[in-house]
Amino acid sequence: MPDTVRSLTTSGLTPKKQVQCWTDALTDLCGRFDVDPMDASSLEARVNYTTVSRLKLCQIEVSQHRIAHLSARSKLNDHPYIKILFQTHGISYFEQDGRHFELVPGDCLAYDVSSPHTIISPSLTRHEVVIVPKALLQERGFRSARMPACKLSARSGTGRIAYDFVHAAFSEASRLSPYNAMGVADSLIDLLLLPLREAETTFNHGGAEATYIRAQFFIREHLRDPDLCIDQISTALGCTKRYLHMLFSERGMTVSDYIWRARLQHCREELEAQPGKTITDVAFSWGFSSSSHFSRVFRKYFGIVPSAVHRQQQAGATAEFSATSD
Repeated sequence: MPDTVRSLTTSGLTPKKQVQCWTDALTDLCGRFDVDPMDASSLEARVNYTTVSRLKLCQIEVSQHRIAHLSARSKLNDHPYIKILFQTHGISYFEQDGRHFELVPGDCLAYDVSSPHTIISPSLTRHEVVIVPKALLQERGFRSARMPACKLSARSGTGRIAYDFVHAAFSEASRLSPYNAMGVADSLIDLLLLPLREAETTFNHGGAEATYIRAQFFIREHLRDPDLCIDQISTALGCTKRYLHMLFSERGMTVSDYIWRARLQHCREELEAQPGKTITDVAFSWGFSSSSHFSRVFRKYFGIVPSAVHRQQQAGATAEFSATSD
């Protein structure tokens, strides 16, 4: 079933309960933070949020406040997210690792939630936010344990395209099938990374990184092709196989490893999203040519057999159908 847009507001609560409510809401979205209304008599806050595959999309409005993730809580596993924040109203002041940014409407901020930081908004602000699990970025070559915060423009160019896509994805999230949501999420992540790559914050090695990024895009566009191989990739990119091997080996994998990992991830997502499909159909649609090979590498990568995922999703679909039929 498509994800619906959920809402939460602090309106009507006592000041103390407003702070607690907002703290709990942030914890559910991306981790524990300290919330301070900064001497204001109340904390008027509202969030509408939904999911598109593994992404969380939020529209947030908050009165004067300060939020902080303190160094005492700085554990990578507690906040395993990158946040892409589009400022749409008001002014905010962001600080992290000695970097200070003033955010006004039209600005975009990308930062690592796991690293200690503070955001101060002296008056009403509105943001549109995408919360991205780090695992999704690592699949696309994101190697740094902690990404330095980066301020970008969403007024034009790739930043504006990314913002428009985020806004449209949020509006249409409830109408997307689980399968279409996966495709939208993939496209959204790639769009969000474009301005970051232009700013050379995520990748900073010039030609080698550019070739690696092009290789990633080519692989993802041809994942369903069972004949996808390094010869095909090197020909398309105009580089040698040896050079491609070097680019991927520097990241701890072979080209083949990257292809099979990407295929396995898509297979699992499809098994979870479409319980009506057979395991063989899913495997073959993503470039596998042997059911036994697929099951073997699936178990090695995820620690469970694909039939276990399939049975679980079929049971959930059957229970949901029974509930709606009663």
